[in-house]
Amino acid sequence: MPPPSDLRPVPIPGRIGRTGPALSSGAGGGAAPRPVPGLLVAAERHLRIGAPADLADAVTRSHLDDGRCVGWYGPSTPGWRVAIDAERADAPVPPALARRFGAGDFWARWTQAECCCKLADVPVAAWWRRHGLGTPADGSAVWRTLWLADLVLTVGFASNGRGAAANGRPR
Repeated sequence: MPPPSDLRPVPIPGRIGRTGPALSSGAGGGAAPRPVPGLLVAAERHLRIGAPADLADAVTRSHLDDGRCVGWYGPSTPGWRVAIDAERADAPVPPALARRFGAGDFWARWTQAECCCKLADVPVAAWWRRHGLGTPADGSAVWRTLWLADLVLTVGFASNGRGAAANGRPR
């Protein structure tokens, strides 16, 4: 998978002040396996916002503090796990978390870390001790952070160690 340095935010045309990750060619210069980069580029087409009951058939979901839900409806990705996390972009940053991690671009960093926690099956408190609100330096996940409606959200993928994603990929 692409190293994190290749996934640093870059401006999204037409979205002033909004960022999303660059899509690299993959670890070691090899091509990143399809369909993941294409799904990240077109993530908006695979996301729905609504009531949790209306999104029960989503591949994965993220629940918001105002009762809404965001669901991922992308196609099957053999060899990959997918996770999403969403937050209201205008939600106040809890003061204790702002003191600990800083308030700048907080919700983007938060959703990235939450996605990585979900993909690694690691509790967020354990993640904080190791990474803060950062993302893993080992390239074990690829993600895109975007703004949709009044939300900031991250879609992430990680190899499940089997199938297409694992073939030829570093561990």
